[in-house]
Amino acid sequence: MIDRSKLPNSFEFVVTAGARARQLLAGSTPRVEVGDHKKTTVAQREVVTQAVRKVEKGENVENAETVEKSHSGD
Repeated sequence: MIDRSKLPNSFEFVVTAGARARQLLAGSTPRVEVGDHKKTTVAQREVVTQAVRKVEKGENVENAETVEKSHSGD
């Protein structure tokens, strides 16, 4: 389990890790050691180790390891 109390924004962590977990379930390549862990745990580790990060609207993302948050109805 990831200790979210030491993160600057635990809500953003949950949203970003959730988006990344959906990407992993859809077939994205993990960026950390997987082992016998579930995709949700792998996604959390990627966010904590900064292997992926949230993309802000309008941000230039060339060569960045990122997770884009998608909204339905946009």
